[in-house]
Amino acid sequence: MTMEIEFRAEIWYWRGPAPHHFVTVPAELCHELRAISGAVTYGWGMIPANVQIGNTAWKTSLFPKDGGYIVPIRANVQKAENLNVGDIVTLRLAV
Repeated sequence: MTMEIEFRAEIWYWRGPAPHHFVTVPAELCHELRAISGAVTYGWGMIPANVQIGNTAWKTSLFPKDGGYIVPIRANVQKAENLNVGDIVTLRLAV
């Protein structure tokens, strides 16, 4: 079973112990992700996913946060797609 979703959201920066850039999955899509999370999670609520922004695709995991999910945006993706904090991007997720 594969679930595919597409949405637009803003890139934001987290300055935690391991700084990284993320995009937050819209709340209305998180309900669907939570419904399948039990079948696909590998721990801590993480959901493996294939992600695409523009012409760049990669494998990652959606992180649970504040009742929803966030998508980490790798540095090589940011460079390849010329992305910065505050940019609105279209993400395609296959879970």
